[in-house]
Amino acid sequence: MSILPINDWFAKDFKHPLIIAGPCSAESREQVLSTAIAIANTGKVNALRAGVWKPRSRPGTFQGAGEPALEWLVEAKRETGLPIIIEVATPQHLETAMRYGVDMFWVGARTSSNPFSIDELASAMAGLDKPVLIKNPIHPDLELWLGSIERFAKAGVKKLGAIHRGFSPFQKSIYRNLPKWEIPIDLKTHIPNLPIICDPSHIAGKPGLIKEVSQKALDLSMDGLMIETHINPKLALSDAKQQVTPLQLVEILDGLLYRKASPSTLEFIDILESFREQIDSLDQQLLELLSQRMDIVKKIGEYKLKNNVAIMQLRRWEEMVNSRVEIGNALGLDERYVKNLLRLVHKESIQKQAEILSSSRKPKG
Repeated sequence: MSILPINDWFAKDFKHPLIIAGPCSAESREQVLSTAIAIANTGKVNALRAGVWKPRSRPGTFQGAGEPALEWLVEAKRETGLPIIIEVATPQHLETAMRYGVDMFWVGARTSSNPFSIDELASAMAGLDKPVLIKNPIHPDLELWLGSIERFAKAGVKKLGAIHRGFSPFQKSIYRNLPKWEIPIDLKTHIPNLPIICDPSHIAGKPGLIKEVSQKALDLSMDGLMIETHINPKLALSDAKQQVTPLQLVEILDGLLYRKASPSTLEFIDILESFREQIDSLDQQLLELLSQRMDIVKKIGEYKLKNNVAIMQLRRWEEMVNSRVEIGNALGLDERYVKNLLRLVHKESIQKQAEILSSSRKPKG
């Protein structure tokens, strides 16, 4: 259990839930101003976000406009009255942003994954009295996320929060980043007063899933949403597929059910609901793994068809059962339970391979 002295600053500074919106990247003065004005006119947004320095996976892609973008954001703030929040990854970013009077900061997933970077940034922020929100690391590591937050707290950052943006999947998923809701729930149990904002754009990866992810976050008593919004997403220079227009943003927000804010819902998450969310998250991952397994089964069936190999390989089946039962025993799983599960999975695998072989025998034309 963490002993972080996180004060209850969030309820004093913001209404619940906090809605942050804006483009993935600040690309031009016209783009920033037009997006900001459209967002402000919705009357539903509390802060304007935009990427100024963009850490990209590969060189040659748009890496942000840098300091000129801060000028555009400051102008947008004057026009709309919306406070601005940007990502900072280095002490130099912070120093430049402070000169322009940036109101809030977030620390990105790549930075929070690196304790060396966090140490440098936390030292630069020592005693800072502006909100700093820490995104979860790229991979599902609660200790690493918690450690990042602790480093900022020990440096004297007074207004700390977290952003849940999901975790990079190992293989294909319906989400860009797996939500793994159990991890932010665990974070909340370690630091009950810590405000947690959800970033449904990075979890969903596409507009069609943003509402669903947002609702789930609100149902779990998260403290707000940060939704990437662009005046024309098709022309966006980064993350074009996951951004929405200001009109779509309104539709998403109007379609959400909001819990009535109270101390009990804001500070505590029901224990039974927490367990259920962990099961839901694990079940989804289990189904995705079964789907990936079936993809390999199909490839095996096609290989057997091409090489005229029998579907059932008894020795392979016996070896598989014995090895899986041994693994199950080590994990505390009942042997009969493991064998029954394997039989179901194997039966479906045999059926799928049989379909592949039978389809090849059907007359053509």
